[in-house]
Amino acid sequence: MAHLQAAAVKKIHEICDRYAEEKTPLMMILSDIQKEYGYIPLEVQELVSERTGVSVAEIYGVVTFYSFFSLTPKGKYVIGVCLGTACYVKGAQQVLDKFSEIIGIKAGETSKDGLFTLDALRCIGACGIAPAVTINGKVYPKLTVDAVPKIVAEYKAMEANNQ
Repeated sequence: MAHLQAAAVKKIHEICDRYAEEKTPLMMILSDIQKEYGYIPLEVQELVSERTGVSVAEIYGVVTFYSFFSLTPKGKYVIGVCLGTACYVKGAQQVLDKFSEIIGIKAGETSKDGLFTLDALRCIGACGIAPAVTINGKVYPKLTVDAVPKIVAEYKAMEANNQ
């Protein structure tokens, strides 16, 4: 915890205390921390453990089990490619491969510039619009490999305009 700044420690304590009266607060605490910081490193898990009495092993198990929690920082734009059955049979793997090729990272990685994270997801419940991709919550339905370069270029252009 020596790496955490005092303000971060205080904020994490506040998040833990917010759910002190809950019977099973862990998911709510971790969710709020993920929203606040974008990831939940081991030192934060240790702090939550100290504050709640839940073992680090149990916290780590929850963080690594659920795909919406992350142990490492995510990119500004998180690209989730659904690889559920409906999406997969309609070409989602090729879409994922194209994103990987263009951005230069594999699924589960974040680009060196911190701009993109590429995630391979299981079913996201969008089977009727397969193959589906999400970027920071925005859904791209019936995505084709040919559309991927344009989408990546649009996000890079937005970023260039913001600087």
